[in-house]
Amino acid sequence: MEALNNIPIDFDTERILKMMRARSGAERFRKIVDELIEIAKPVARPKAIYGMCFIDSRDSDTVTIQGVKFTSHVMRINTEKIERVFPFIVTCGAELEKVSIPGDDALRVFCWDAVKTYAVYVASRYLSDYLKRRYALGEMSSMSPGSLSSWPIQQQKELFSIFGDVEKLIGVRLTEDFLMYPIKSVSGIYFSTDVKFESCQLCPRERCTGRRAPYDPELVKKYIPNG
Repeated sequence: MEALNNIPIDFDTERILKMMRARSGAERFRKIVDELIEIAKPVARPKAIYGMCFIDSRDSDTVTIQGVKFTSHVMRINTEKIERVFPFIVTCGAELEKVSIPGDDALRVFCWDAVKTYAVYVASRYLSDYLKRRYALGEMSSMSPGSLSSWPIQQQKELFSIFGDVEKLIGVRLTEDFLMYPIKSVSGIYFSTDVKFESCQLCPRERCTGRRAPYDPELVKKYIPNG
C-alpha cells in the first residue's frame, strides 16, 4: 500500500468552468471561480492511496482480492484475464472540505463544489499516470462501488478494509450509509484492459453530468445477464 499525500495541483479556471458547463453568465461564474481558487491554493492537499493486489480466486459472481471477497459479476468479467488489480481511494482532501462557504450564497457554494471536484479530478489523473509509470501499465480502466447495481455501494466497506485506517492515512472516512467524507472522494479498482471500460456504458440514465461514455446496450448483454 502507498499513500500519496503530496499531489501537486494547479487550478485551471477554464477547465473548472467547462466542468460546470457554465454557459449563460459565464463571466460572473469566472469571477467567483477565480476568487475561490485564491482561497483554495494555500490549503488544497488532494491525496490518494492505492495497493497493488493479486486476485486470490473467482467464481461466477465474486472476486476475492487479497483475502477480501467482492460480489460483482461485472468485476469478475473485467478481471477474468488478469491476476493483479489496483484498489484505490482518491480525495480532494479534508483541508478543502473544511473551508466554510456561506450556505446562503448558493452560487458560491456551487462554484466551490466545482473547485473541489476539480481537485479530486486532478488527483485521480495523477494516480492513474503514476500507476502507469511505476508498473509499466498500458491501457487501464476502473470501476467503483455504487456506480452499477452489479457492484453495490455497500461494498465500500470491503474496499476500505484492504487499506486499514484510511482516515489516518489520507483523511477519508466512511459514513453509516457507505458514503465517503470528504464528499469529493472516489474509490474503486484500476485494472489493465485491452479495451477501455467505463461503467457509464452499462448505465441507461440519459441526463448525467458525469457521463464519460455513451450507453452501450450490446455491452449490457455481455456484462449483465437479463440486464
